[in-house]
Amino acid sequence: MTRTADADFERFVVAQSTPLLRFAEMLCGDRHTAEDLVQQALMRSYPKWHRLEGDPLRFVRRVLVNRFLSQARRRWNNEVPSDPVANDWDQRAVADFAGAVQTREAVLSALNGLTVRERAVVALRYSQDLSEAETAELLGMATGTVKSTASRALAKLRLAPDLIDSGVGGN
Repeated sequence: MTRTADADFERFVVAQSTPLLRFAEMLCGDRHTAEDLVQQALMRSYPKWHRLEGDPLRFVRRVLVNRFLSQARRRWNNEVPSDPVANDWDQRAVADFAGAVQTREAVLSALNGLTVRERAVVALRYSQDLSEAETAELLGMATGTVKSTASRALAKLRLAPDLIDSGVGGN
């Protein structure tokens, strides 16, 4: 790859790593898995970087979603963590941010109640602010399927006990 392409990729990674990480965490619900997904997406995008035209974020986002969906389809391989891993967000939180942390945890917990496809649609539509058509194209489904999937997912989220109890969702 050329120096210019390397520099462009480096600037992209610096600028987009945090938003991609937030998006990936919304998809998978786990900070460490999200970090792995972002790293995999960037690693898979780097060799093609010099050929990307237009919106590279769109390409990297698509790679990230495809990696997430691919991992979600795999069978469980009997891996069980030996020790619970502390959520580093909780460790950084201070009293002033307790409400924000509680809200964030409630949202992530509610998202865990959705199917993989519903999570992907919700994350792309509402976290990444993509249109129905863009979401449909990225996920390889019809626009009507995106609409109905989003509708079902939002209905589930409105009834999610974690959101109702925290005062985030509900009727």
